[in-house]
Amino acid sequence: MSAYKHILVGLDLSEESQQVVERVKSLYTGSNQKLSLIHVQEPLSFAYGGDIPMDLTDVQNQLEDRAKGRLGVIGKELSIATEDQHVIIGQPAHEMHRFATENNVDLVVVGSHGRHGLSLIFGSTATGVLHGSHCDVLAVRI
Repeated sequence: MSAYKHILVGLDLSEESQQVVERVKSLYTGSNQKLSLIHVQEPLSFAYGGDIPMDLTDVQNQLEDRAKGRLGVIGKELSIATEDQHVIIGQPAHEMHRFATENNVDLVVVGSHGRHGLSLIFGSTATGVLHGSHCDVLAVRI
């Protein structure tokens, strides 16, 4: 029996996400455990710094709908109810911390690309989740 009662799985929905899903399968017994999936998208205005003189709402909504569809496929594979699949707009590490705190998560699972060089200096989502988390974090090497 696992000591973890609520596992939050943070996915970037890349092809490598399947490696994280496979690791979660080994942790999740289904009995007396809750499993939640989360994908956090940064607002397009963050990515472009407000330099584009157009409304990006429709594009953001399309990206969000696409993410919900992809998360739904993974949720079905893991038998996770739709209400436990979350697509959130915001800063990934911050939103995962907020969700984990508000929902009594005791393990966060994220993928780690093991970056080097400049991306190591600037950090990654996995590093951000690890350093601000109030619960255990499992970084799955991708």
